[in-house]
Amino acid sequence: MNSTYINSYRHDKKLNPLSLLAQLSSRHANGCLQVSSGSVSWSIYLENGKLIYASNSINPFDRLDHYLSRLSRRIPTLVSAVRVQVRLIFEANLNSHSNYPSDYQAICWLVNQHYLNSVQAASLIEELAEDVVGSLLSEKEGTYQLLETNPSEDLPKFCRLDLRTIVEHCYEQLQHQHSSNSKPVNNPYSSHSVVPIGNSTQLNSIHEPSLNKSAQLEQSFQYNTSVNQKPTSTSKTYKIACIDDSTSVLNAINSFLEDKSFSVVMINDPVRA
Repeated sequence: MNSTYINSYRHDKKLNPLSLLAQLSSRHANGCLQVSSGSVSWSIYLENGKLIYASNSINPFDRLDHYLSRLSRRIPTLVSAVRVQVRLIFEANLNSHSNYPSDYQAICWLVNQHYLNSVQAASLIEELAEDVVGSLLSEKEGTYQLLETNPSEDLPKFCRLDLRTIVEHCYEQLQHQHSSNSKPVNNPYSSHSVVPIGNSTQLNSIHEPSLNKSAQLEQSFQYNTSVNQKPTSTSKTYKIACIDDSTSVLNAINSFLEDKSFSVVMINDPVRA
């Protein structure tokens, strides 16, 4: 399987999670996307561009316990004592060198001990992923890299989620929250989703674009990255054509690229483009 490469920054840079996730999805990436912003880190596990699992460093076991507690209303055996037990077993291993985070190992244990079945685990993972991805979409600065996972550590995989669908759902929720608070939406959230885990190496450059919608967003990200890498005169204006049949995608990209250095042409008819 071919390794996937993306540009990796080691110093805080302007971050566009939407384009980054769209890029990984369209390239069927494998591995663990690690993103850091301030004291918070995110890990998104991908396989052929599909999301296998997502976690972050913001109280992962509090988050897991919250969703397990909700599940316990439908699963009588998932009592408080079981949730405490799984936390005691795995929370101490948060800094382990395993491919997968401790909260994912905890879910695998719950399935192995028959407290959850595979379908219930998949539903739980999807809820956790929406929580984690939603928190990532609001980040505007940070570092990221795509790392290979160790194929020798073969934990069970319960689902392969479409990342575009997840991001679309998160974006709609965020828009609704902003609307409810009577505040304007001005962030890079967009309706582009992906799916997760596989192998990859550390990141360098992007090559030929494909013709699907994700690749169109990827082209925008690629060009924006090249501009950031090479200092240019502030007097230059770059024109970027964004093509997607979703108005929310176009508006989100336009909002993110709202800068004197860019002129955005929004096209919602791929045939005309």
